[in-house]
Amino acid sequence: MTNRLLPTLTGAAMLAATLVGATAFAAEKLPVRFTLDWKIQGVHAPFYLAQQRGYFADNGLDVTIDQGEGSAATVSRVLSGTYDAGFGDMNAIIQTAAKTPDTAPVMVYQIYNQPPFAVLTKADSPIQSVADFPGHTFGGPAGSAATKLFPAMLDASDINTDSVHITNVAPQLQEQLLNRGDVDASLVFNVTSYMNLVSQGKDPDADYRWFAYGDNGLNIYSNGVMVSQAMIADHPGAVEGLVTAINHAMQDIIADSQAGIDAVKAREAFIDASAERKRLDFAMTRLIVSDESRAIGIGDVDKQRLSKSIDTIVDLYDLERTPSADQVFTDRFLPPRDQRLP
Repeated sequence: MTNRLLPTLTGAAMLAATLVGATAFAAEKLPVRFTLDWKIQGVHAPFYLAQQRGYFADNGLDVTIDQGEGSAATVSRVLSGTYDAGFGDMNAIIQTAAKTPDTAPVMVYQIYNQPPFAVLTKADSPIQSVADFPGHTFGGPAGSAATKLFPAMLDASDINTDSVHITNVAPQLQEQLLNRGDVDASLVFNVTSYMNLVSQGKDPDADYRWFAYGDNGLNIYSNGVMVSQAMIADHPGAVEGLVTAINHAMQDIIADSQAGIDAVKAREAFIDASAERKRLDFAMTRLIVSDESRAIGIGDVDKQRLSKSIDTIVDLYDLERTPSADQVFTDRFLPPRDQRLP
């Protein structure tokens, strides 16, 4: 009787051991709290695709993704310890590192190689070039980065700031006020404004002109993946895994952007998938893929350019100290260049 039960008991023991092992393996995945910069949009596809396809899990991570409250707010969320990592603005990191260098988040994967700030005018506007800015009225939300950075863009273009008039407008009314003629141009976040125009039945390419800050002297970086200094110190392998997973998804999206939108749609069923596909494609061609990212790969920065952009932000916000490029960005967690080329 004992001999007949032995295989059963052994099988039960093996099953128990397998279950314990599986539980232990699952428990080994490090929980990571990740915040977006805003409500879920097509531009967030790399994060949701990395989650959907198991790239985070493959790198030992259990990533929770939450919506954000703004690109600059990502820095505050990570700085507070509420989140371990997030998608947010490099320039907000620079401002924080100037004040609290020992605790400021660090950018580890630069996604927006070009800044998303632009001056938007109608195609039939007398503003044909930046040289035509003087004498016109520009509408922008007082607290927006596009409005705050506009004087620096004017300075880089050798235009006297006193020659233009900037009026405060509500963010949700920027395109309407421009279309109504209440302002001559709007200071916008282009991936947002582009889709606002689409939703209003306009053709953002044929009906409007876009003067990108990055094309007119303001050569700064913008959104990317940042992590806390605590995460770098305590879990460097997890930081490398996070970056590896997101870069893997980014390469998938370069090959098939619809796959990224499908992953976003699976997470947020109420989005307009067609519109968000346009937003993602716009971001890819205008912000992510550039001559620089083709040369050094998505995720990396040009240190000389970054140092100059730090100086720009320090001067613009009258910061008391100038953080070094190494204090706001590190390339130590990036996959090899050939794995990051667009």
